[in-house]
Amino acid sequence: MTEPTPTSRPSAAELQDALQAALSWWDDMGVDVPEIAPPKPVTRRSKAAPKPAASPKPAVRAAAAPEDIDRAALAQTLAKAAPTLEALKDAISKFDAGLLSDHAKTAVFARGNPAAKIMVVGEAPGSQEDEAGLPFIGQSGQLLDKMFAAIGLGTDEIYVTNICNWRPPQNRDPSPDEMAFCRPLIQRHIALAAPEIVVIVGGVSLSALTGQTGIMKARGRWIDLTIEDRNIPAMPLYHPAFLLRRPELKRDAWRDLLAIKARLEGEPAP
Repeated sequence: MTEPTPTSRPSAAELQDALQAALSWWDDMGVDVPEIAPPKPVTRRSKAAPKPAASPKPAVRAAAAPEDIDRAALAQTLAKAAPTLEALKDAISKFDAGLLSDHAKTAVFARGNPAAKIMVVGEAPGSQEDEAGLPFIGQSGQLLDKMFAAIGLGTDEIYVTNICNWRPPQNRDPSPDEMAFCRPLIQRHIALAAPEIVVIVGGVSLSALTGQTGIMKARGRWIDLTIEDRNIPAMPLYHPAFLLRRPELKRDAWRDLLAIKARLEGEPAP
């Protein structure tokens, strides 16, 4: 018994011609039929490429992404581990400070005499400081040096640094998160330098070191600054940049400088 020969299926074009002929015949016979829209072109679907097999997720991440880093805890660990100023400087230069270190050209550590009796703590570097890697060397720094020279202290008799070691983008103030990891670094810096007096320059420095706000109210009043179980007398001072904008306040700054000089020499405050 032979197999029947399979008939080929009519194409879409042939089916359309047959349907059109039937419709024409019905029209000739007076049968009402609706208009038939032209057929839509037939497109062949290409087979979708098979999706690659998902790679298995690693059980443990090799390293934390930058946004996952607890920088405050890391800074605390690095600060405690630094036995010397040089070791602290090296740790800060390698520290991932996020946007701060991404934006800045260098980490600005300090200038002056680390054995000086007075340690001056400013806010953050500016563009000139970022270029040179030294704090307070621009117009504000020049005024700062003149202020201390007026009470008989040269640049080799003060030790100058900042709360924040990196120039913030657009010279903005450091954010609360940034201050959180800058704080243990500056506290360790003060502890290692062990000055007799800390001069807190500007409102950002005041807030970071003491939690107080309002430099105009705090200036001229001695504060006991506790650094690693040691109390250090600290004097809040107007920032030189602020004095350049408000020269009428230089008289107040002069009185504060005289109080610093008297404390340094063991004399009664003027």
